[in-house]
Amino acid sequence: MNTREIINRFDQYLSIKGLQFEAVAIGGAALNLLGVVNRPTKDCDILCPEIPAEIAEASQSFAVKLRKEGGVLADGWLNNGPVSLANHLLQGWEDRLQPLFAGKAIHLRSLHRSDLLCAKLFALCDRGIDLADCIALAPTADELAIVLSWLEQQDANPDWPAHVSATLADLGKRLGYVL
Repeated sequence: MNTREIINRFDQYLSIKGLQFEAVAIGGAALNLLGVVNRPTKDCDILCPEIPAEIAEASQSFAVKLRKEGGVLADGWLNNGPVSLANHLLQGWEDRLQPLFAGKAIHLRSLHRSDLLCAKLFALCDRGIDLADCIALAPTADELAIVLSWLEQQDANPDWPAHVSATLADLGKRLGYVL
């Protein structure tokens, strides 16, 4: 089941239960809904707000229902895993949010492209597992240069700036740029 289908079905599920949910989604689910990537993702990362208890419970019961139908959705598929990122994004990110999904019960927004790039490039430098998403976002050489100074400040490790520079240089090379 693709991300859009899961979110549509969860929207119907919440609607039937009389629940509403508005949030900012990021990560692979957001990239799927934006049409940047078309790949399976195991979860839907919610940046803010904190997921209310009744929505968290509904998401778990929805996952159980889907598994009974042969799906593979984990209980914690809807999560606030990246919540700390909100403290590190570029100032004013809240003012740059863009519509992502509008259903009967769910209204999702996502980060603006510049903020998504920051988030995904930070994840690439920090975890090293988001290369395909970063390539799919196809940042320009100018965008990489702009994000570089922000990224270098995201970790106190003295080796971090050199690591960030090398990681972005590698990405740039894969995209055909010389940084």
